[in-house]
Amino acid sequence: MNENAVEILLVEDNPNDVELTIHAFKKNHISNHLHIVRDGAEALEFIFCTGAYAERSINSTPKVILLDLKLPKVDGLEVLRRIKEDPRTQATPVVVLTSSREERDVVESYRLGVNSYIVKPVDFGNFNEAIHKIGLYWLLLNQPPSNVDVPSLNCGDLPIQSPL
Repeated sequence: MNENAVEILLVEDNPNDVELTIHAFKKNHISNHLHIVRDGAEALEFIFCTGAYAERSINSTPKVILLDLKLPKVDGLEVLRRIKEDPRTQATPVVVLTSSREERDVVESYRLGVNSYIVKPVDFGNFNEAIHKIGLYWLLLNQPPSNVDVPSLNCGDLPIQSPL
């Protein structure tokens, strides 16, 4: 992975939650390269290298995607569905990090292939601890497959559905 590769993709539309997450990463000395997108459509463009992200290589997938569910333009469940149904991205770990405690969101997330579902703690101390554990597990302990069988083409060479 090159030094500019995104290791964490944060898909979050709430600026306060973005700031809390960044602060928790810093407090826990998680210095992995973080990229933030603010809605589901931008997340799909980033992940599938279209639109403003057409120059990215799909082979440069994040180590983990932190995905909110309640997003503008394209909701998080649809983003998750598209990630997990595409052979180029389906092995990328996705952690839903949301305020939704709705059972149907939990069930649907796991049905679509989410790797983990975490309800955002309201208290900063608990949120900080959750981010610490996410970083420890997904960035240090988790062992992803070393060779996922995906086409070695640039994103622009492959068809993809429009995110909108």
